[in-house]
Amino acid sequence: MEWNLLLKQLQSKDPFVFNAIKAFKLVKTDENAIRVLYPSDSAKVEFDKISGEFFNHFKRKVHNYAIEVEYKKDHENLKIEVVTKKKVFEKFVDKNPLLKDLDDLLRFDLT
Repeated sequence: MEWNLLLKQLQSKDPFVFNAIKAFKLVKTDENAIRVLYPSDSAKVEFDKISGEFFNHFKRKVHNYAIEVEYKKDHENLKIEVVTKKKVFEKFVDKNPLLKDLDDLLRFDLT
């Protein structure tokens, strides 16, 4: 909940940092451990600028000052894919090949 609140605040206050860290995932691995999964080193640099303030607030909120934070690069699962009209159409063509014939006939603009 606190992570989502931070993201909402950053979205309006600092969009650059928000875009850098919106793909991060926080996972509770133990009672006193949190694993932060991040997609790239440059995104982690932006997160490092605000992480101290965030984790201090979080530790105070949950009344647990023994929380350890572990960082792990996880670029395979955290890539954000931009879905274009053409990619959506290609997925539909895989399901229904007749759409390809329709596209040849009508010449859809998928740019």
